[in-house]
Amino acid sequence: MIVLNFSHPLSAAQRAQLEALAGQPIDVLHDLPVQLDPQQPFETQLAELLQRVPLSSSEWQELPIIVNLPGLSVAAGVLLAALHGRMGYFPTIVRLRGVGTPPVYEVAELINLASIRALARKGR
Repeated sequence: MIVLNFSHPLSAAQRAQLEALAGQPIDVLHDLPVQLDPQQPFETQLAELLQRVPLSSSEWQELPIIVNLPGLSVAAGVLLAALHGRMGYFPTIVRLRGVGTPPVYEVAELINLASIRALARKGR
């Protein structure tokens, strides 16, 4: 599987947790830290960031991809829209949670956004 990490670098323990939850190894990890200029449009900046991911059009649509979103909600929203456009579906995302004091972040769950979307459509 491919992991697109738009947040802090993932530790070895977090990578192992991801693999365990996904039931498959991480083949490729792309670290793509989001550092946005608030004076410039986010859409353009994030499109340029996605251009750095070396995937073809068919790979975006066919390979198993998990996404660790940035903490900034607006950036996460823009990225999800752009990823859906490239992939044709909403990706599975990672949720981290802090444990202990000071908090150490562990992988809490993988959230399948496509499944959530499908369930929500039944409520229309």
